[in-house]
Amino acid sequence: MQIPPPPSRAPLGHEVVLIPVKGFGQAKRRLGGSMSDEKRVQLVRSMAEKVFAACAPLPVAVVCDDPEVAEWATALGASVMWEPGQGLNGAVAAGVEQLESAGVEWVTVAHGDLPHARDLGALAPFAGITLVPDRKDDGTNVLRLPVGCGFRFAYGPGSFRSHRAEAVRLGLPVRVLRIPALAYDVDWPADVDELTA
Repeated sequence: MQIPPPPSRAPLGHEVVLIPVKGFGQAKRRLGGSMSDEKRVQLVRSMAEKVFAACAPLPVAVVCDDPEVAEWATALGASVMWEPGQGLNGAVAAGVEQLESAGVEWVTVAHGDLPHARDLGALAPFAGITLVPDRKDDGTNVLRLPVGCGFRFAYGPGSFRSHRAEAVRLGLPVRVLRIPALAYDVDWPADVDELTA
């Protein structure tokens, strides 16, 4: 296993955006039938950079287990949360725990496949769980929560419903924001066709 680069020393405040990023070469493989590997990797990187840029003015942390992604995140000025072999839900949970240990109070988890992302760092405060579902009200593209609340992440099919139920289980108020720029994610070739139309 390659040793990751040392974490960057980006300052962290009371609120941070956490972006889980899979290795660029491994991400979005289901798009492989509609584009070359080179174009797929370019798309994955460009979407992640768009999401990163949308986080301003909040600091950004990237949770990953890939040295190339860690180097990319460090170059952009993000803090790197190195969490190998955790899977998406485990990596996000571990990243949130690391941020809590660093004194962060609120975390916005945003996926790196939102090509129209904007204003992620400007979501209005809300004393509970904020959910931004995808266009089908199935997945959870953005999730804002107070750290230390014991939230159990359930990314995958039906995660929007699961995350809303988890907030109810914890007795936390839920705010659902349907924001077109954040609801558009790329999972399938048809999403790419729509993106480039």
